[in-house]
Amino acid sequence: MDFLLGRSVETMVAVAVAVVAVAVGGAFLLRRSKKPKGCLDPENFKEFKLVEKKQISHNVAKFRFALPTPTSVLGLPIGQHISCRGQDATGEEVIKSYTPTTLDCDLGNFQLVIKMYPQGRMSHHFREMKVGDYMSVKGPKGRFKYQVGQVRAFGMLAGGSGITPMFQVARAILENPNDKTKVHLIYANVTSEDILLKEELDSMAEDYPDRFKIFYVLNQPPEVWNGGVGFVSQEMIKTHCPAPAEDIQILRCGPPPMNKAMAAHLEALGYTNEMQFQF
Repeated sequence: MDFLLGRSVETMVAVAVAVVAVAVGGAFLLRRSKKPKGCLDPENFKEFKLVEKKQISHNVAKFRFALPTPTSVLGLPIGQHISCRGQDATGEEVIKSYTPTTLDCDLGNFQLVIKMYPQGRMSHHFREMKVGDYMSVKGPKGRFKYQVGQVRAFGMLAGGSGITPMFQVARAILENPNDKTKVHLIYANVTSEDILLKEELDSMAEDYPDRFKIFYVLNQPPEVWNGGVGFVSQEMIKTHCPAPAEDIQILRCGPPPMNKAMAAHLEALGYTNEMQFQF
């Protein structure tokens, strides 16, 4: 009897240990699979501290803002943007939308690449910001919702600072090993100095040669230049973007005159409204 009792106790202990192990393992897997909660609030502005300001050119800078913890995520869906609130030169409140160049895989911070115009109201606020200052941010915002495999290929027509949503979408696609979508980007600027994120874009083209193509267009090119010259034309779109089809989409983001011209070009080339999206 003592022998049987001992075996019974050993069995109960083993079962208890196994149950605890399963429970702990299940909790660990639950924590791993649970998507972290984002820091944004679509209804209320929240404050984020500027921890780095890096000047890229005379009127462009990168602003890096800290999230509450090193493992926090911003919580911004791919292709959407945020509202930033500041003050213009007269002290009046101003709110403007921007697209971060970071993704939710970039933990603990988010980054904005800002082109600051001389008369820009929000440009004044960014120009005056110093490390340690706080930015009021609200979001997410936007009509664009991306899902892996929703199209075979994207064509992208960007002008100036309109590159930021394109960069965000392209980066999310290319860095996802399960996403086979191809990206064809035409990026227009006035001069070569105006090209934002050029180093990052060229690196993407080099790292993903079969999935990412970029064609630069300059209105005032340097003497040595192998890209497009002038304004984006129908011929450039026909050459560098996917042809009209049900499984492609053309994304547009640039100054209003460019957006209007691109819409006319796309219509003339046979792209339906369903094949287009303007940020």
